[in-house]
Amino acid sequence: MTASTTRSRLLGSDVARLGVSGLVSRPTRAVLSALGIAIGIAAMIAVVGISTSSRAELAATLDELGTNLLSASQGKDVFGEAVDLPLTAEASVGRTRGVESAATTGTVADTGVYRSSAIPAGNTNGITVRSASPTLLEVLDASVAEGVWLTEGTARYPVVVLGAEAAARLGVTEPGRHVLIGGSAFVVAGILEPVPLAAEIDSSALIGEEAAEALAGSPVHPTSVYVRADPDRVEQVRDLLARAIQPKNPTEVEVTRPSDALAAQQAADQAFTGLLVGLGGVALLVGGIGVANTMVISVLERRREIGLRRALGATRAHIRRQFLAEALFLSLLGGVAGVLLGVAVTALFAALRGWPPAIPPVVLVAGLVATLVIGALAGLWPAVRAARIPPTEALQS
Repeated sequence: MTASTTRSRLLGSDVARLGVSGLVSRPTRAVLSALGIAIGIAAMIAVVGISTSSRAELAATLDELGTNLLSASQGKDVFGEAVDLPLTAEASVGRTRGVESAATTGTVADTGVYRSSAIPAGNTNGITVRSASPTLLEVLDASVAEGVWLTEGTARYPVVVLGAEAAARLGVTEPGRHVLIGGSAFVVAGILEPVPLAAEIDSSALIGEEAAEALAGSPVHPTSVYVRADPDRVEQVRDLLARAIQPKNPTEVEVTRPSDALAAQQAADQAFTGLLVGLGGVALLVGGIGVANTMVISVLERRREIGLRRALGATRAHIRRQFLAEALFLSLLGGVAGVLLGVAVTALFAALRGWPPAIPPVVLVAGLVATLVIGALAGLWPAVRAARIPPTEALQS
């Protein structure tokens, strides 16, 4: 007569049930352990999501404003002194092949802007008085938030248009108010929306060229020339711009593309994002250590359970799977919570900044995969340790 033996089996559904039951029986500890994982994943997803949303906003801004804006400004001579751009700069640039439109601004030196005569001289709040050509608004693709822009008719009179930041610093919220410029009362004709590609305009008080000449007592030389180039010929125009403005000394003119500055700023933000993602990774590692600690304690507390299951036929492999599954579920709990929290933080921050929320799906998937890897690594040693406990020793504990 032959004896038959039946090998003990543990189905996948049984492994899942045992793993979940281990967490449910200790909910407080499970939540606290999963919290470390959640914080790490949330930090990483939020940082990447905010950075991606910022890039999406930048791309939308550049699509709207274009990358064909060039800016030329005063350079320096061999002695390090700023060189005035010629009064004919706008006309000269306008005749350059590939240029669609041009405009200039000129700084009116030693002239402050004050809300009233009660403001002490010198307290200008960092507002610069600039002359502006009538085409400036069109070239910068800027818009007026309140009121109207300067015209050829109003440019010769004491009329001013304030940049968004300048208006805020002066406390001017609507057109029709008066401000003092160079001791003379100027009526505010308009307030501009922020100009992303020419941030210096935001903190400027813009007046007509003739009004600026009257304040300065002489023609005001341009300090900046803004050019819209044919999108297909931006680089060619960039190479010709300095020579068109200063034919004899083109090295005394600095030519830039404002969109490049925004892109450079974005690159710096990405480097900072990398640092924050690294910090999120550290938090995730700490969370993994917390999971490992929780599983070690769980093994110590459940030695009798382990011994009883071994006595009833459970193999070492079954015990390993049980505790490894528990670690994976614990990490997955933190991962899901972290993903949801990271998405919520990104959406909230983007909404407050007026950005389109953008989180690459691969980041969400990578976050969950990272939690499973952390859970597997954190739970492997406790699971092996649990499987190696002799049944008799476990039952006696």
